[in-house]
Amino acid sequence: MRAAASAVAVLILIAAVLAGWFGYAIFADRSHPAEITHVIVPRGSTFHDIADQLAKNGVIGNITAFRVYAKLRHADTAARAGAFRFQPHVSAANVLAQLVSGGAQIAKWVTIPEGFTAKQIAQRLQENGLGSAQAYEQTFMHQSIVVGGVRTKNLEGYLFPSTYLVPLDATPQSVAQMMTAQFQRELPPGAAQKAKAHGLTVPQAIVLASLIEREAKADDERALMAGVYYNRLRIGMPLEVDASIEYVLPQHHDVITYGDLKTDSPYNTYLHQGLPPTPIANPGEPSIVAALNPKPSPYLYYVYKGNGHHAFAKTLAEQTANIAKYLK
Repeated sequence: MRAAASAVAVLILIAAVLAGWFGYAIFADRSHPAEITHVIVPRGSTFHDIADQLAKNGVIGNITAFRVYAKLRHADTAARAGAFRFQPHVSAANVLAQLVSGGAQIAKWVTIPEGFTAKQIAQRLQENGLGSAQAYEQTFMHQSIVVGGVRTKNLEGYLFPSTYLVPLDATPQSVAQMMTAQFQRELPPGAAQKAKAHGLTVPQAIVLASLIEREAKADDERALMAGVYYNRLRIGMPLEVDASIEYVLPQHHDVITYGDLKTDSPYNTYLHQGLPPTPIANPGEPSIVAALNPKPSPYLYYVYKGNGHHAFAKTLAEQTANIAKYLK
């Protein structure tokens, strides 16, 4: 009986020691960080990764207690990715609260998909709490850069699709500079010479890349589709790209109608020969590479046949047969 009581007493003592240790590590210890500390949490990080990074940067002292506390609070799945600034001498409990609430966050990750228009990018930035879509769109459509020795009309086409760590206090101008600088870095070497070999400037090649981006669905067809466009340009045939018409429609259309084909716009590539005046989207690297390196072929037509691929045709008769076959 006395032995059992002693064992219980020992267990109570151990529990008290552990509770004291845990409470001190989470709530009382304010020795970390020693100074203002910045930490970048990559997208896709697990809480285990985040805790390791915080410990490595001296933001928390006891990583085990921090992980247990987060688990108890069900906060281990709520911590955010991004860039954080932690003030010196705060408790581990405060660090976790700031990770979850975003209170210490100074920048967040934003992914811009390939093929987004400037308007869609502006909306995505607003949805992430990074400012007004209207302000972003105003900046994107009224600024320009020099690409391959030629000044662009605006930034449509040059806001490179990627994942960016955007400061919460970023201005539309700084975000535009970030994205266009990435475009310049991603532009393939010798782009000006390759574009010139096809009778285009680099901005014109990006216009063509934007058409490919919005029309192609499979990477292995992008260069072939580029070849179709070059074939049409060479013989003075209208490009007849549905996506170019959709670009100027006030609302998205899943299917371009006969009425849409009559839209009075320089972006209507059914009514006007040649390239549209600007890109119609922001192409990714595969489409840019395809525009600069088209695959030679005798094809003048293509139609979507499903599963991400198109049927290509040399003559209008072949195209008509493909339409009848695949667009039932």
